Amino acid sequence: MGLEAEIEAIEEEIAETPYNKSTEAHIGRLKAKLADKKEKLENQSSAGGGSGYAVEKTGDATVALVGFPSVGKSTLLNAMTNAESEVGSYEFTTLDVNPGMLQYRGANIQVMDVPGLIEGAASGRGGGREVLSVVRAADLVVFVLSVFEIDQYARLREELYKNKVRLDTEPPSLSVIKKGRGGIRVTASDDPGLSEDVIKEVLREHGYVNANVTVREALDIDRLIDSIMENRVYLPSIVAVNKADLIDTEYLQTVNENLRAHDLDPEEVTFISAAEEKGLDGLKETIWQTLGLMRIYMDKPGRGVDYEEPLILPKGSDIAEAMSKLGGEFENRFRFARVSGPSAKHDEQQVGTDHELEDEDVLKLILRR
Repeated sequence: MGLEAEIEAIEEEIAETPYNKSTEAHIGRLKAKLADKKEKLENQSSAGGGSGYAVEKTGDATVALVGFPSVGKSTLLNAMTNAESEVGSYEFTTLDVNPGMLQYRGANIQVMDVPGLIEGAASGRGGGREVLSVVRAADLVVFVLSVFEIDQYARLREELYKNKVRLDTEPPSLSVIKKGRGGIRVTASDDPGLSEDVIKEVLREHGYVNANVTVREALDIDRLIDSIMENRVYLPSIVAVNKADLIDTEYLQTVNENLRAHDLDPEEVTFISAAEEKGLDGLKETIWQTLGLMRIYMDKPGRGVDYEEPLILPKGSDIAEAMSKLGGEFENRFRFARVSGPSAKHDEQQVGTDHELEDEDVLKLILRR
């Protein structure tokens, strides 16, 4: 029996097995085995070759525009950036990954228009695996939906989930440390969500014989397997509803109902018209906020404060991380820093490398000669 047949048989058994406490461990074993088989099948497919999509990541962050064909991703990319992505009213216009650079609040944000996803992408249909590999490398997923096809949202999320992309959630809080003997020992700081037997069965299915396991949150079987596989990607996402200029006020209520049916708050999605370039300022701001970036203005010796090209860092970064982003030999020559702005107690506060910066701080590095 080949891997594909084995995977199908396991999926059928899972679907036919009622889930309850007495079957929980059995289903856990099956799901763990299924994840392992799918991983082997994917590795076999990758070894078979394929050109893939090689896009060099540049700028301060990378955003992937994700949507089915003909929702307007290429038009949106062209409207927001300096890219020249081919635009057409027919499906599959975009055959390669087209990057553009969005300049916003002093940041250079790379935006990638990837070929439109289709159902079955995670299984390789339509070059889907190559497309999804580009999405996995991004810092933010922007779902681009047609205002007339909100249902595409659930299908897109499912394709990303099948390709090990976990959206809008944190990695499971669980650690597994192998040891030489003593079997598997489970320690939980609170209710682990699963019985100790289930946790041990899943670990054994993945080859663990002796290990100390610490569970710090309530897990289900899927989250437990995610934590063990160690190849999941955790990304934030936002939703842009395109072609909003084509609907009237009466249809807007239907759109809002469709959004709520997919647990999307109409107040939190961004309505845009890429063709008319409407709503793009709001989308840019949402991208900025969701990426969690901040601007640091460098006070440069002999030149003063550079407000035109700030240093862009993730929120919560400290002086050490700022120097790392700047490059060079700042770490070796560092004496102290002076900070003015939101994070400082007073102007030109003298601080060390562990000082946490805030948006629009002014930073001056004092270095050894």
